[in-house]
Amino acid sequence: MSRQEDQGLTSRRRFLKTVAATGGAVAVTAAVGQAATASESEPEQPAARSETGYHETPHIRDYYARAEF
Repeated sequence: MSRQEDQGLTSRRRFLKTVAATGGAVAVTAAVGQAATASESEPEQPAARSETGYHETPHIRDYYARAEF
């Protein structure tokens, strides 16, 4: 092999290694970002209902306030 061919193989290998490392880093960053977002925005659990039927909840109270009942 000539020196020029050796240089070409080395640069291709370096390029492929860089692409693989960058792809892995992007995947890890995306996974960590989603996990952090998911843990911050966990929905609140509704209070256990002991009664059945109609009961006022915060969104019903908001409706009454806006409708001026």
